[in-house]
Amino acid sequence: MEQELPRLARFRCALPGAGLADMGAEVQKTLTGTFGSADVAGRRIAVGLGSRGVANYALVARRIVDWLRRHGAQPFIVPAMGSHGGATAEGQREVLAGWGITSESMGAPVRATMEAVELGTAGDPPVRVFMDRNAYEADAVLVVNRVKPHTDFHGPVESGLVKMAVIGLGKRRGAEAIHFRGVFGLAHLIRPAFDVVRASGKLLGGVALVEDGREQTAVVRAARAADIPSVEAQCLAQARLNMASLPLDQIDVLVLDEIGKEISGTGMDTNVVGRIGIAGVAEPEAPRVRRIVVLGLTEASHGNALGIGLADVTTRRFARQVDHEVTNANVLTSTFLERGRMPLVAADDAEALRWAIHTCGATVRDAAVVRVRNTLALETLLLSQAAADRAHAAGSVLTQDSDYEPACTDDGAIVPWRSG
Repeated sequence: MEQELPRLARFRCALPGAGLADMGAEVQKTLTGTFGSADVAGRRIAVGLGSRGVANYALVARRIVDWLRRHGAQPFIVPAMGSHGGATAEGQREVLAGWGITSESMGAPVRATMEAVELGTAGDPPVRVFMDRNAYEADAVLVVNRVKPHTDFHGPVESGLVKMAVIGLGKRRGAEAIHFRGVFGLAHLIRPAFDVVRASGKLLGGVALVEDGREQTAVVRAARAADIPSVEAQCLAQARLNMASLPLDQIDVLVLDEIGKEISGTGMDTNVVGRIGIAGVAEPEAPRVRRIVVLGLTEASHGNALGIGLADVTTRRFARQVDHEVTNANVLTSTFLERGRMPLVAADDAEALRWAIHTCGATVRDAAVVRVRNTLALETLLLSQAAADRAHAAGSVLTQDSDYEPACTDDGAIVPWRSG
């Protein structure tokens, strides 16, 4: 299938931007306004950190550790990431290290275990609630996470502190307990499970982070345990306003250079690509993407390819990057087997793009092709002429930065992104 490939031009899209000027000062301000020395002095405080690619995560974590120590606490770090990292203690330690979070960089021990203590049951039907043993044996726990719309469900709280306290700190057993109930468990059982975590007396509170459309930290808010749901709901509303999206709703082929766990729990953000990929769950009305092509897997995913099932075509390069043991652990814990299925595997980038265009019902000339690095990096895009025309017709404000050029090189590789 040697059909012609489309020509793409680079465009910049105006995205919401309101990054904080002084992260360290903002962290100190919100902690000081929420907690005092009486809350932490002389206490061993477990700081729960996750596996997502959160902007400034290491900086925020270090400032929290420093604040706790200045107020007389003995902080240490625990991975709060459910079954990620291959569902092993060492794997989760490596995930944190990939974000620059180590005992040396934090000035505090990193204590990783997959052991969990059962706290009780919650909800109807009842689910068992667990907590990381190291966190449980501390005097108190402070969770730190980005708040954003979830990729599987929508509600008052979605992806953030509540979910981390239940699923992240719950390790594999806690994650499996909720995910066993599918989307219902995520939408309806996390909140009552959080009440069990709070009732244990172990949860001091949390620090919520909200990013702008350019992946910069826009909000930092600390909350006591009892206030976490209400503070998170406010942060979620802001995150929705800040969220970047593609500049057109009707796309023939969407090319993602990479997917990965640091980009989204599903490798690609379902809110961006318009696919949920869970049997029985309605798909979003927009955007409508006929074919999704995934070219590669990020190094920070450590081989975890959960989410590739949302794609239609991928490459041999991607297939070689997959660690099936790590991927299977995460997919099985989630129970959403559809998201772990491998799509058609093309020999190279050019073949993957040809297959997608050939099967999407459009000609090369008329195909609306959109290429982005990943679903977090939406400020710069490569668009075909048809995609640019649709974006302009939809009222999107785009600035063209290059002429239309071939999508792939003669050897079948996607053309590298140019700087500037």
